[in-house]
Amino acid sequence: MPMPMSTLTLERARAGDGQAFRELTEPYRRELQVHCYRILGSVQDAEDLLQETLLAAWRGLDGFEERSSLRSWLYRIATNRCLNALRDGSRRPGEGWAYRLEVPLPEPTRRGDPSWLEPYPDVLLAGLPDAAPGPEAHYETKEAVSLAFLVALQHLPPRQRAVLVLRDVLGFRAAEVAGMLDTSVDSVTSALKRARATLAARLPAHGEAELPYSPRERKLVDDFSLAFERADVDAILALLTDDAWLTMPPLPYEYQGVEAIGHFLRTVALRDGRRFRLVPTHANGQPAYGLYLVDPRTPIAHAHGLLVLTLSGHRVSALTRFVDNGLLPRFGLPRSLRATGA
Repeated sequence: MPMPMSTLTLERARAGDGQAFRELTEPYRRELQVHCYRILGSVQDAEDLLQETLLAAWRGLDGFEERSSLRSWLYRIATNRCLNALRDGSRRPGEGWAYRLEVPLPEPTRRGDPSWLEPYPDVLLAGLPDAAPGPEAHYETKEAVSLAFLVALQHLPPRQRAVLVLRDVLGFRAAEVAGMLDTSVDSVTSALKRARATLAARLPAHGEAELPYSPRERKLVDDFSLAFERADVDAILALLTDDAWLTMPPLPYEYQGVEAIGHFLRTVALRDGRRFRLVPTHANGQPAYGLYLVDPRTPIAHAHGLLVLTLSGHRVSALTRFVDNGLLPRFGLPRSLRATGA
C-alpha cells in the first residue's frame, strides 16, 4: 500500500528535496509571519524571523519526530526564535531619531512608554482564517490583528506574550504550549492568567466596529479624508467619539478627547495653513491613509507617515499616526506624489 502523500512529501524533503519542503511549509507561511508580527510588533522583524524559522526547520527536519503536527512544530520553532530576538534586543531601532520634533508638542493627556509597534498591511492578512483557529481560542482573527490588541500585547513580558498568543489567539492546548516552550502546564496556566489580566486592563472598551470595507466604513473614511485635506478641524472633530485617542508611535505623547485632539491639530498637524493629501489603504484590518504634506513651493506632496483609524460604530475612536516614512512602501505607497489631481 502506498504511503499517504504527506508522508511521501516529508520523506522527499528529508532527502533534500527543496520543492517538497516548500510544499510542506507553504500552507503555514502567512500565519507564521503574522504570529511573529504579534510577538515582535515589527513587520520587518516578522519577515526576518519567518525566514529564520523556515531555515531552522529545513536544517532540523530530521529531528521532527511527528509526535505533534508539522504546524505545531513550526510554531514551536517560530515562537522560540521570536523570544530569542526579544531577549537579544538588537533588532530594536535607536530611540534618537524618534524625538526629532518639528515643533514643541502640547502637553499630552498622558505619557506612555515608547512603542516600536508597526502597522501591518492588510494584503499580508489575506488567506488567514476568519474564525477562531482553535477550539480554545478566545479572540477572533480580526480582533487579534487590531492595533488596540497589538498595543496591549507589547506591554506583556515576552514569555507571557507568547503564551497568550499561542493559547488565546491560536487555540493551542496548555500541554501543547508547555511543550513548545519547554516548561510545565502549571507555568503556562500561571503566565496566561497574568497576561489575561494585563490585557483586560489595557484593551479599550469601545462599541462595535464597522465591518472592514463596508459602505458605512467607506463613507466615514471618505468624510474624514475630505475634512483632513481641507484642514477643517471642526469637521474632523465631528467624526470622533468624545473619548477618542490620538497617538504617534513611537512617541510617548497621547492625547484624549476632542478638545485635546483639536488643539493638537490646530497647533501642530495643521498649523500655519499646512495642507495634506491622503491616500487610502488598510492596516491591521482598519482603514488607513498614507499622509503627504503639500509643499506650497512645488506641485509635490512629500510622505509624512501613515495614519490608521480605529472605528467604533459610525465614529472614529482612535487616530494612530506612525511617523516612520519607511513604512509606506510596504503598503504600496510612494515617497511623494503630485499635490493636486488624482
